[in-house]
Amino acid sequence: MEPPAAACGLLSVAGTEVRAGRREPCVLSLGRRSGRYGIVIHSQRKENSDPDYIPINSRFKCVQEAEETLLIDIATNTGCKVRIQGDQTAERLFEIPDEERCLGFLSEVQSIQEAHLKAALPEPKDSASWHQVEKNLPGLSQASSSGALGFEDDFNALSLEEKRNMQNHQTGSHREPPPPPVPQNRQFHREREATSRDQPKVTNTMRKMFLPNTQLGQREGLIKHVLAKREKAYVNLHNFRFFVGTWNVNGQSPDSSLEPWLVCDAEPPDLYCIGFQELDLSTEAFFYFDSQKEQEWLTAVEKSLHPQAKYKKVQIVRLVGMMLLVFAKKDHLSNIREIMTESVGTGIMGKMGNKGGVAMRFVFHNTTFCIVNSHLAAHVEDFERRNQDYKDICARMSFVTPDDSLTQFNIMKHDVVIWLGDLNYRLCLPDASEVKSLISKNELQKLLTYDQLNIQRTQKKAFADFTEGDIKFIPTYKYDSKTDRWDSSGKCRVPAWCDRILWRGGNINQLRYCSHMELKTSDHKPVSALFRIGVKVVDEQKYRKLFEDIVRLMDRMENDFLPSLELSRREFEFENVKFRQLQKQKFQITNNGQVTCHFSFIPKLNDSHYCKPWLRAEPCEGYLEPEESMDISLDVYVSKDSVTLLNSGEDKIEDILVLHLDRGKDYFLTISGTYLPSCFGTSLEALCRMRRPIREVPVTKLIDLEKSVLPLGALDGEDASGMPLQVPKEIWLLVDHLFKHACRQEDLFQTPGMQEELEQIIDCLDTSIPETIPGSNHSVAEALLIFLEALPEPVICYELYQRCLDWSHNSRLCRQVIFQLPRCHRSVFRYLMLFLRELLKYSEDNNVSVAMIAALFSSLLLRPPPNLMAKQTQQDRQRAINFLYSFLLAGDEE
Repeated sequence: MEPPAAACGLLSVAGTEVRAGRREPCVLSLGRRSGRYGIVIHSQRKENSDPDYIPINSRFKCVQEAEETLLIDIATNTGCKVRIQGDQTAERLFEIPDEERCLGFLSEVQSIQEAHLKAALPEPKDSASWHQVEKNLPGLSQASSSGALGFEDDFNALSLEEKRNMQNHQTGSHREPPPPPVPQNRQFHREREATSRDQPKVTNTMRKMFLPNTQLGQREGLIKHVLAKREKAYVNLHNFRFFVGTWNVNGQSPDSSLEPWLVCDAEPPDLYCIGFQELDLSTEAFFYFDSQKEQEWLTAVEKSLHPQAKYKKVQIVRLVGMMLLVFAKKDHLSNIREIMTESVGTGIMGKMGNKGGVAMRFVFHNTTFCIVNSHLAAHVEDFERRNQDYKDICARMSFVTPDDSLTQFNIMKHDVVIWLGDLNYRLCLPDASEVKSLISKNELQKLLTYDQLNIQRTQKKAFADFTEGDIKFIPTYKYDSKTDRWDSSGKCRVPAWCDRILWRGGNINQLRYCSHMELKTSDHKPVSALFRIGVKVVDEQKYRKLFEDIVRLMDRMENDFLPSLELSRREFEFENVKFRQLQKQKFQITNNGQVTCHFSFIPKLNDSHYCKPWLRAEPCEGYLEPEESMDISLDVYVSKDSVTLLNSGEDKIEDILVLHLDRGKDYFLTISGTYLPSCFGTSLEALCRMRRPIREVPVTKLIDLEKSVLPLGALDGEDASGMPLQVPKEIWLLVDHLFKHACRQEDLFQTPGMQEELEQIIDCLDTSIPETIPGSNHSVAEALLIFLEALPEPVICYELYQRCLDWSHNSRLCRQVIFQLPRCHRSVFRYLMLFLRELLKYSEDNNVSVAMIAALFSSLLLRPPPNLMAKQTQQDRQRAINFLYSFLLAGDEE
């Protein structure tokens, strides 16, 4: 070990280390070992041994905790708390009484860490390739060969002011410019719903983090923002040809070449965007995601791309039967970056992937693209369900950057959006013969006035911001497979333009839009469109000059001004919050300072998220120009993940949000409100003890009920006067309704309910004991599934999960497991099995199969414990399904 870098000055500080509540005096200093800097910890308890050494490298963290009072400008010296962690060292807490000395020491540490990181960064090979460096760097900053404060410098001899000046010089106008930023579209889609409550994971910046590029990252984020605002000054539009195709293949395998579809233009396209629906209709694909059809159709596409160009696959994404493929000419691949994929199921419970969408986003040169392939709800009369599917996909499809930052992109935050697929909108004409007659007379324009998609777009119910080219081809659905004949089955479907391609954005020209009658594999015909799209290509010379101008301007501005915000309000009250019912409140922030500012919501101390799981801020971060304002929406939505704690009173609608301003202060927002308990998310034991609706039960009584949960294997006997219900009345009401009204309902448990009806059903069960339940059979069926999914302890208790899997091969052992359940769990399981066996008697009418029911209900009744959820394998899921099979096929007679 080399001696400390300095024995005095800012390179050492005295304080105490806090260990298990005890404080031990120590001295922290900077030292060098093998030419590398590190923290040396001299402790009194180790006077006769070598001091501890923590190397400063990319995994090193040095954190100053920010007390509440430190966020206010006060003159007193209150001392510092510092946490230090190395790549092989657990976090250690130190208290430094001299705050000014501590901050100087931490500044030295940060400078060394930034120098270490910069020294490790690669140099661009030549000026023509500098914009490609982004692929190799974690941030924007570039380094000279010796680093910003390379270890060759006489670091210890410099004063603190000289080091700061040196850092400013290194980040000034002489450094290499970063890759061109891609402007973020600030239009937030008006039809956002709050179905997805996933919170972005953020670092704990409530503490002052001394991590790689913290200060440089803030500065370069601002530079990126300003560059994006002035993008027109350094980009030129270049035209590229995009082929977009969609085909519902009805679960078939390819039986002929796809060239009539994919090679219908003399000139090869620059990019292919190809979407399939109903790729695989098997139950296995529906639940397990694996499908051999994926490879079959991928191979068929690769063999049929335009022969006059060489293409490479950019990416593939699939959800059950929906698959999206993007191919590009080989020489374009180097200009495609930031590729991300996402999928959203809109089937029953908002999860099953028989309906929904898959999407891919990428940046081509400097233009952002989002390609969406969707399969929306079927049946002529269900156009509102299709509208709801569209809104759900828009609301829940969110691309999160892999660097774990706050940045998220929804569909509409892109320059170009192309939406393709089997949208399933039909014609508002019930007479198939009349429609076929109009088609034979080529009166397509008359027919299109009855097209549901055109009507919904005109009424701004769905796809309001999208454009579609003129349709001059006959309907693409429904044909007898392998023929050009209209559907001749007993259902005799009315022809319709189900398969569509729409777009939004600028500099887009559709060159053609057609169907391809030559391909007869499916009951749908494939559709394609060719687009000429103006893509923003960076002029490197103009960009370099603008970058240097902005950096010089920012150097001057940062020295003269600090950022500042004005908030329209800081207190928010949400009254009567209910399960699965969204509430929104908005406020406005205004940049009343002189410089561009970056804001973000940050976690409070010891928290990993900036808010509780039932709360979300949208947007949660962004940039504001001077005098610019922005509306921020605070969304409260109680999902299955947060309902149980709110029902039991362990959580309340109370939170404090911290709105952080880079280089500025923090603003505190107070959230409060009232929550109305729900039977959804309440334990079976507590519900069996409630003979009244849950809203009529005092909150204190609810807490007592939840605390008196029966232990596993408890005796069943109870005093008759206090005998609990055998099954919760809510389950009985839902199942009884389905038994009386829905046994013959087509596609039961496969078609999602309507959101408004689900809200009415939940309210009805929470507030009354109704004679009839409102809503359609599909909504009641989904309400039952949501109820089972929200149970804090599933019907088959967590501690019996593994035993059920282990014994799933033996029906006798399976029945023994059921005997081990608490009485109310056992009663609910048997009641549900009786109902499902009855339902299967009508499978010819309701299209319900044993395989589908076993797969669906096993995921709800036999859930893995939370700590095993991520480890569940396909074999585990199959064993859970096998467990239910024996009860569905043979009963569970004692």
